[in-house]
Amino acid sequence: MSISAVPLTSKGSGSREISRKNSNGMPSPYWQIFAPNSSKNGPKYACRQAIGSQFPLCAAAYWFTVQELPMCYSAMVRSDYAKFVREYGAKLSLKNFYELFYRRLGDSSILIPKSVEAAFEMPQSEAERDIKMAIAQYAADREKELLADLETQRARLAKATAKLQVKFTKTAAADQRIATKKIPWYEEKIAKLHQTRLSAIDSRIFPGSYVPVMVMEYGERVLKLMRYHCRPSHVPESFDKEFPGCYNARKDSLKGFWRHQYGKTHGVIVISRFYEHVPRHLAEGRQSLQPGEKPGTVVVEFWPEPEQDLVLACVWARWTAPGVPDLLSFAIITDDPPPEVRAVGHDRCVVPIRPKDIDTWLQPEQSTYEQLDAILDPSARPYFRHALLTGETPDAEEQES
Repeated sequence: MSISAVPLTSKGSGSREISRKNSNGMPSPYWQIFAPNSSKNGPKYACRQAIGSQFPLCAAAYWFTVQELPMCYSAMVRSDYAKFVREYGAKLSLKNFYELFYRRLGDSSILIPKSVEAAFEMPQSEAERDIKMAIAQYAADREKELLADLETQRARLAKATAKLQVKFTKTAAADQRIATKKIPWYEEKIAKLHQTRLSAIDSRIFPGSYVPVMVMEYGERVLKLMRYHCRPSHVPESFDKEFPGCYNARKDSLKGFWRHQYGKTHGVIVISRFYEHVPRHLAEGRQSLQPGEKPGTVVVEFWPEPEQDLVLACVWARWTAPGVPDLLSFAIITDDPPPEVRAVGHDRCVVPIRPKDIDTWLQPEQSTYEQLDAILDPSARPYFRHALLTGETPDAEEQES
């Protein structure tokens, strides 16, 4: 989702605003960056896209970091696909699923939630059995990698401990500390590979993961795996790094930045709840920080009242280039939040549509912009309850080596 462009240190007179245009020369958004004059790479800072979607504030993989906000926008998708198919009349594109699961065997960048894998636990066709085999092979390969890494850390710990018994060195102490931290992390990852019962985190999606998106093909509702971070068809591959926030599509930019998708390629995903990072004091019902209190954030879980499926409006794209597989990717449409979401401290919200509007939304070429805009009308949105998230959180790859 989004966070306004404010420095994480005091802005004051020592900050400046920088305009940055896309180096590809596209008619693209620019970024407003607040950073100290003395050093762009010094204190942490946040970025906001002036139009279009926004930088995620969890971008450790990108050229800036905001360590105070380690997670991106997330949602919990429907995991019971047999029930999903019955209720929504959608069928799986087995060809699409098969290709992604087999490509994942050689491409670690393809992230698929465990809840999606669970749909093939009891295969009913040869294609589904092939997919299950690919899932099992991936788990076996992943376990082999993790076991090798685990043994490396155990050996590292033993060697460091032996050195420290003779003489203290900073290197040995660091190795002991890091290995002690990494060993249980690897053990937990290995144990999760063998878990058959899904936990809540197994159904959560994050930017970069592949998610079943419902689209319309030849008059039928079809579920296809698409990456949750849209790369429009007309941009170069470098777009992903230059615009890492394009997992959201702002409603007020649909006819601008997203004009190649809006009115042309629409989809929906079905979720039960969504999650956001918000300022801790606002989540706790306090309008300001207490004296001496440092700013902090918490993860807040939102769900509709009464509880129901949320059919979220999306736009998607098929990106093609010579010599590489096609990329299907999508972005969730967001809008200004309702009062109950804004009160908790967040400035964007997903856009659910009414189930009766699904077919119209999925066939946008048969409607006018005015009709499509009406589907996204705020009156279709439920009231959202919320709670501070506790318990299981997504794993982060160990950064310290």
